[in-house]
Amino acid sequence: MSEAITIKSPREIELMREACRITAGARSIGRQAVKAGLTTRQIDRAVHEFIVKNGAVPSCLGFEGFPAATCISVNDEVIHGIPGKRVVHNGDIVSVDLCATYKGFVGDCAGTYACGEVSDQARKLIEVTRQAFFEGIKFAKAGNRVYDIGEAVQACVESHGFSVVRDFVGHGIGRSMHEAPEVPNYRPRERRANPRLVKGMTICIEPMVCAGDWRVEILRDGWTVVTADHSLAAHYENTILITDGEPEILTMADDI
Repeated sequence: MSEAITIKSPREIELMREACRITAGARSIGRQAVKAGLTTRQIDRAVHEFIVKNGAVPSCLGFEGFPAATCISVNDEVIHGIPGKRVVHNGDIVSVDLCATYKGFVGDCAGTYACGEVSDQARKLIEVTRQAFFEGIKFAKAGNRVYDIGEAVQACVESHGFSVVRDFVGHGIGRSMHEAPEVPNYRPRERRANPRLVKGMTICIEPMVCAGDWRVEILRDGWTVVTADHSLAAHYENTILITDGEPEILTMADDI
């Protein structure tokens, strides 16, 4: 991740809006494809085709060797699941995380969706994870600091008896998928950079929430992150713009 925080010009913000519009639409396609009997590769293919059809490039494909357009994570998989032959079944929860690049600018969003009838705990986990994003974005205003967002996310999540992942965080975004600053979903205790938010910043807020303990492990494929205790996990993310007033959610279209 680069160290310098980039402030977007009005022209760059317009390009970000278009990249994010396509990205949000792709998330909607992924959400609709979460059906019993389909493989995670089939979900990925539908997302890939939508991105390309809309004149963008799937940013995840080939990023540091990642082999697909979409990260698809099921049940105890938190993030970075590799699409493949795995079949989605009734009762699963499926996280769809993707990026699209349009004219040099990247949009990024994610969501976790129920396949058919899921447990009460699973449904609550999905709802709280999404709610935590909206608690965090209340503090995404010029003059506040990055950790104000994470503190609000953490408070929401823990008030419902869940936990937030510490090993992976939100981030700045623009010409690169991952830019400064890091945007934790909690308030770090150690002394770290805690930059002030300013108009023109574009960042991704992305709560990653576990039903059990927050600790995670990376599988032997080098990508898939799972909960260490194999409890369920959920993920919700949007790209947002810091303005001189309320923040603008750039990837909100087509979300439910």
